[in-house]
Amino acid sequence: MRHWQNKRQGVRFWQRLPAVIAVACLTLPVAALAVDFVVRDMRVEGLQRISEGTVFNYLPINVGDTVDDIRIQEAMRALYSQQLFDDIEMRRDGDTLIIAVKERPSIEDFTIEGNKDIKTEDLMESLRGVGLARGRTFDRSVLDEVQQFLKEQYYDRGKYAVVVNTDVMDRPNNTVRVSIEVKEGERAKIRQVNIIGNRSFDEKTIREDFELDTANWLSWIRQDDRYAKESLGGDLETLRSFYMDRGYADFRIESTQVAISPNKKDIYVTINLHEGEQYKISDTKVVGKMVIPEEQLSGLILAKPGSTFNLQLLTQSMELMEFRLGEQGYSNAEIEPVPELDHEKKEASVTFFVDPGSRVYVRRIIFKNIDQVDDEVLRREMRQTEGAYLSNRLVDRSRIRLQRLPYIEKVEVENVPVPGSPDLVDIEFDIEYRMPGQFSGGLGFSESQGLILNGSIVHTNFLGSGNRVALQVSTGSFSTLYSLSHTDPYTTRNGVRRTVSVNFRDITQFTSASSDFSTTNIGATIEYGYPITEYQSLSLGISFNRAELLASSRSSQQAQDWVLNNGNQFTDEVSPGVVFTGTEFDTYELIAGWSYDSRNRSLFADRGSRQQLFFSYALPGSGVEYYTVRHNFTKYIPLFGRWTIRLNSELGFGEALGDTTALPPYKQFFSGGPQSVRGYKESWLGPRDSFGNPYGGNVLVAGQVELIIPLPAKLSGSTRASIFYDIGNVFNSGEVEFTDKLGAPISYKPDFNELKTSVGVAVQWLAPMGLFRFSYAVPLNEFKGNDRFYGDVVEGFQFSIGQAF
Repeated sequence: MRHWQNKRQGVRFWQRLPAVIAVACLTLPVAALAVDFVVRDMRVEGLQRISEGTVFNYLPINVGDTVDDIRIQEAMRALYSQQLFDDIEMRRDGDTLIIAVKERPSIEDFTIEGNKDIKTEDLMESLRGVGLARGRTFDRSVLDEVQQFLKEQYYDRGKYAVVVNTDVMDRPNNTVRVSIEVKEGERAKIRQVNIIGNRSFDEKTIREDFELDTANWLSWIRQDDRYAKESLGGDLETLRSFYMDRGYADFRIESTQVAISPNKKDIYVTINLHEGEQYKISDTKVVGKMVIPEEQLSGLILAKPGSTFNLQLLTQSMELMEFRLGEQGYSNAEIEPVPELDHEKKEASVTFFVDPGSRVYVRRIIFKNIDQVDDEVLRREMRQTEGAYLSNRLVDRSRIRLQRLPYIEKVEVENVPVPGSPDLVDIEFDIEYRMPGQFSGGLGFSESQGLILNGSIVHTNFLGSGNRVALQVSTGSFSTLYSLSHTDPYTTRNGVRRTVSVNFRDITQFTSASSDFSTTNIGATIEYGYPITEYQSLSLGISFNRAELLASSRSSQQAQDWVLNNGNQFTDEVSPGVVFTGTEFDTYELIAGWSYDSRNRSLFADRGSRQQLFFSYALPGSGVEYYTVRHNFTKYIPLFGRWTIRLNSELGFGEALGDTTALPPYKQFFSGGPQSVRGYKESWLGPRDSFGNPYGGNVLVAGQVELIIPLPAKLSGSTRASIFYDIGNVFNSGEVEFTDKLGAPISYKPDFNELKTSVGVAVQWLAPMGLFRFSYAVPLNEFKGNDRFYGDVVEGFQFSIGQAF
């Protein structure tokens, strides 16, 4: 912000500079003619690059005019004002007016060297505005002013030893080469800050939030011992707020002195202040034109009678009132809290003067810098409408809804007044488009699936319609998967969402570490989502699934038991002596859900929260009967600056119904790995089958606490870094029987003491192939195992690629 303020000051200087030069030119002496005469002819002498026509065009004298001293002075002012000539002389030769001129040279080349604090492109742009650029006419006075201005800019940055040298080299054909050399020098350091007049607080407490400081062991990183005029101004405002927020309503800064050492390397700052006395608030009131009931505005006042005077609370109260008025279309409302001090009682009576101004209406809503999305797709996210009064709350909600679209990177909004209509504005949404999908294909390896040959396409803005289309083909050592889905987020105008999907899965093992087990599934799902409020929605759908499960002697005892006791059993002799036992069944699954989502983005959010509750139920008549319930919760808590805490929890429970003995193996929950409890190998937490491999469980408990680390703005839209603490595990409530290494029964029922924990660091990166997740974690309560019980399988560094949308 300070750099921008410096730049604006520079722009204002350049804007004023031509006027200053013109005035100076008008004060130059002019030639006088002895007697008045009628001009019969005119001639220009001394021209090299400028044509006579250019001179005559600016000359306010024509052939046939009578000229005198006054007319000649006016003519010379007119010519000097064009800044084309160093010298002009007018004389008479009979009835001919002779204009003798000396042209200013043109700039053949212009360079700036040595500048670091001020960018060359910023300087060149500003200097071009006052004529210091290649091909322009050269004016020495402008160069002198520029030299002084540059020094002042560096003085403001605390570089008092700066040296600015200019050089003008004459070239043939009345041209010059202009160069500016800057020797910035070192920024002066603050050696001492003295605060005089403080009685109630010590200097260390007062200066705690100052940007400027004397040298300390962190100064080489924070650069807080380097003097800058803008930083001092900010610290003076911090000082004023420090006292005013603690009740010192008549506080004032009486003087500020800044002294520099003779070698221009050290700065000494002295601040003289008047603390005054501490005041209490006696009463508050709201006056002015009330377009909103006075009691509503009064209810927004945070500073209450009897409390200590606090300027910050008064300012926050003012902002709340302005926001409330802005909700009703009074976006130009002005509110000013004015304290009236009673010096005897040490009390302050605060009056909020309200001027709502005129109600403002929206003429047009404009989407800028985006043509990849149909206009209707963007407009259906609008909560602010054209023709209605301007509501800051609805505009902000519209911005957030746009920003949550998976193909939108960033949205900025501006209310642009309509010229000639003070009560009309156009709302401009400046939208930055992001890659709408992920495209991948190739040969890969996954910890859970082994060697994989895959290809997938996910497009969240198919043909500009805002519809999501996903196609996935994956063949690996342990699984084959084909799936196709289509989601229309606005099947109806009121936002009813529809998702249709079909899939085929042939899974030999659930994970690469699982015991031999084969599952073939063919399924189809249709689901509708219904918005019930701005933030909540319900979903309802039905899914059909045809499954075939095969087990052999190499399958775990748990898998064999499930196949033998559920569905329609059959046997299959695949080769002499090799017999598989199988079961097949159809399920008709009812799917229902509830969702609350107030996040500001769908990906890499940093504000708001999301809750999801999902329920699935295998309807009577299905080959197996069961239900599952799953709850997800995520909340982002802002800390300070851009630091944010993310809380996440995931709970799951499933149970068999009727004659079904346990949840189908493919419905079990798994835990551990990059998307669960990091630091433990993927899918390896929880119950182990008879071969010591992960089987999964019907109870899931998982949670994460993450401190999100701020990244540069250019990276924050595609990358996230965090420090995390994970906790979780999966359990079995008793539906499935398990044994230890010795064959003795063992229980995996839910137990708080069995929750596994870890800490570490993580990075997520959004790439064309998907969302890359990297993490390094240290398990905190790893169980090494023993002769009877299986130990935890840990893994420090973990990596995965998943869908982001």
